[in-house]
Amino acid sequence: MNGLTPGFADPVPDAQACFRALLDAMARPGRVQRLAALPEAPAPLAPAAAAVLLTLADAETPVWTDAGPAAEEWLRFHAGCPLVAEPGSAGFLLAAGGLPTLTALEAGTEEEPHRSATLIVQVAGLEPGEGWRLTGPGIEREHRLQVEGLPRGFLADWASNGARFPRGIDLMLCAGNRLVALPRTTRIEEAG
Repeated sequence: MNGLTPGFADPVPDAQACFRALLDAMARPGRVQRLAALPEAPAPLAPAAAAVLLTLADAETPVWTDAGPAAEEWLRFHAGCPLVAEPGSAGFLLAAGGLPTLTALEAGTEEEPHRSATLIVQVAGLEPGEGWRLTGPGIEREHRLQVEGLPRGFLADWASNGARFPRGIDLMLCAGNRLVALPRTTRIEEAG
């Protein structure tokens, strides 16, 4: 095992708890979820991002990441997922450093939009109450979310992603033990 750190301490209940939090996050876009069951992942993997992949990825799910060889070995061992070299070939993507171009990712088809990719992005911070103004399905009127660590131009890329509906990617932002989901239907505006 070459000194791999453990995955979930109690794999079945921990993955179930994470899955419930992921469902809640997708149903309530922009709401910060705190994950209790976290794996010991190698740097630079954030605990929440690692938990998401352990919960969702499997032997049938191609994964792309820029987190480096230790993270790749850890994911291969604990999730059993195949790793791909090209972001456009992945079902799940974990961006720990740079952000791949959203339009280069698998967006599904008009007939099968569910075959799109999910992009998991590690960010420096997630705080509710200020920042972006989020609207769309699952949000009663609006929700505010402050995100630290996304590149300039992200909001324009996200708007282009939304314009492809029903096609498009879904996004999960992770910081430490916190997670926020932004389905492709979520609209984001800069705070005014």
